[in-house]
Amino acid sequence: MKLVVFDLDGTLIDSVADIAQSVNELRLQWNHNPLPLDTIEGYIGNGVRVLLERSLEGASVAEIERAHELYLEIYRRRLLDNTVPYAGVRPALDELERSGQRLAVLTNKPRRESVMILRGLDLERYFNVIYDGDSFEHKKPDPMGLRHILEEARVSARDALFVGDSRVDFITATSASVRCCLVGYGIRPQAIRSLEPDFRVDDLRELPAIIAGA
Repeated sequence: MKLVVFDLDGTLIDSVADIAQSVNELRLQWNHNPLPLDTIEGYIGNGVRVLLERSLEGASVAEIERAHELYLEIYRRRLLDNTVPYAGVRPALDELERSGQRLAVLTNKPRRESVMILRGLDLERYFNVIYDGDSFEHKKPDPMGLRHILEEARVSARDALFVGDSRVDFITATSASVRCCLVGYGIRPQAIRSLEPDFRVDDLRELPAIIAGA
């Protein structure tokens, strides 16, 4: 395996609480009642615009534009209030780094927030490249970003692995003909039980052995 690409939210970091609190602060400013955490969980994964379209159902395009800017202002104040790496993430990345494995991140999260979180949690140093929701014309599950990473790294699809926690990640990997590993601890894990990825892990510390075997 010459390259391992990771999703961010739900795979490397548990960020749901900070995202949900930011969404609800925005809703309160717009005189809406707060949404339950599990409702907002179901809206995460396709980027900020989709998150807001779902969280502010019925809002106009112009209102979503204004909400987008306001949400990011709110979220930047909360980025690391509750967000932490999942258990097993840091040991797994340490082991992969020691083995010389090339690592990358592909997320639908905006770039500034992605880098701030990875840097703040001392995770940025593990990754050769970090691509985000602002990097490409189309976000995941479109395979554009993943294909670009492979081309840039000069790695074939058969020599890469995409690690994620959602149906979006599964579709992204399969659309790019890249093997997929889904984690069982991410955002709404019950939503991916019917999927058939190449690999599954319940703890990211299982990943180095899978990669060695693959």
